[in-house]
Amino acid sequence: MVDSAAGRGKTQVIVVGAGPGGSSTAWHLAALGIDVVLLDRAAFPRDKVCAEYLSPQASRILASMGAMDEIDASNPAHLTGMRVRAPNGCEIHGSFVARHGYRAFRDRGIAVRRSILDAILVERAKSAGAQLVERARVTDVLRTPSGAVCGVSLLTGDGERREMFAPLVIGADGLRSVIGRRLGLTRVSRIPRRMAFVAHFRNVPGVSEVGEMHVERDGYVGIADVGGGLTNVALVVTARAARAAASDPNALLDEWLAGHPHLADRFGTAERIEPVRATGPFASSTRRAWAHGAALVGDAADFFDPFTGEGVYSALRGGELLAPYAVEAALDPGTGHRALAAYERARRAEFRGKWIVERLISGTIAVPGLINHAARALSRRKEMADLLVGVAGDFVPASQVLRVGYFARLLLFGV
Repeated sequence: MVDSAAGRGKTQVIVVGAGPGGSSTAWHLAALGIDVVLLDRAAFPRDKVCAEYLSPQASRILASMGAMDEIDASNPAHLTGMRVRAPNGCEIHGSFVARHGYRAFRDRGIAVRRSILDAILVERAKSAGAQLVERARVTDVLRTPSGAVCGVSLLTGDGERREMFAPLVIGADGLRSVIGRRLGLTRVSRIPRRMAFVAHFRNVPGVSEVGEMHVERDGYVGIADVGGGLTNVALVVTARAARAAASDPNALLDEWLAGHPHLADRFGTAERIEPVRATGPFASSTRRAWAHGAALVGDAADFFDPFTGEGVYSALRGGELLAPYAVEAALDPGTGHRALAAYERARRAEFRGKWIVERLISGTIAVPGLINHAARALSRRKEMADLLVGVAGDFVPASQVLRVGYFARLLLFGV
């Protein structure tokens, strides 16, 4: 049901997409006194294809939103670190609590079903004053005669076409962002072109408080407990391999697991409880995350590769980061472009180091010789593995693994 400003078709800010990025943005804006409408094409609770992992530092933002108690009550899994297995069988073990001197807001990461997490975050946004409109599929942006964005066109669940106006529209609508594409802001890189195939399993032996990544020559798979006796299994392969199996994603995942002996033994008796779902291709980015009257956040702004698994944190943090600039842009549309340009600078300063690390990791796992070499080095020097896992956990500065000395030791100890 739509009421108040949404019912009149005008509000101060429209947020398109009610996932973690959209809900975080809406919550922060509403907490600052902004009249915000949150649109999503789904009805909540709803599921989402995702690795369902939240880095240790994500808990800081969830706590500030008042969401942690309810998330903890939902019986999520808690992860103490990561284990990465290279094609040569060498393993890297990194812990979130380590001797490098950095500590996250919480000592553990969280793994929780998106059907649970997103419903909680949407309710937090509503409790702060945001208005949620479900089953609203945004199809285009509206513009003023000067070209500035001034609202959106949408289709309601009943098939009615409507227009909604606001001085600021925020696209939090994921990899294939309608807002980003309509404004010509997003682009999809041709390298790497990867897709993910995800499903939940029961009775997977050996699942522990450590998230797992198994890198092979033909892709990689992430395995993590997500609570409630379920294990999230997310396989990432090249887009070419994905196209070859497009007609039967269930067979792709099942056969891939069966084709690698160290995984086949574990999944031989496990039960896949649902059809496999696909998402991607990845490597989406923007030339900039704003236009006159609009901004992008979360996966709509950037998503490179799911290996480091911190997309939910980036979405939550992106909403928190955007909010004060969005307030300025909404309250003074005439000069709002200055605030949004400042948001772009802040966003790049916040995430630039992590983006570099992501690209380095993505390039490394694509070359078996490189990942094997890195795994040998990091298996011998746990303090280096802990630093890298801390960067992936969003609480160790990326600069710690981008130093020349770190790469020199990586080369030395991998020999």
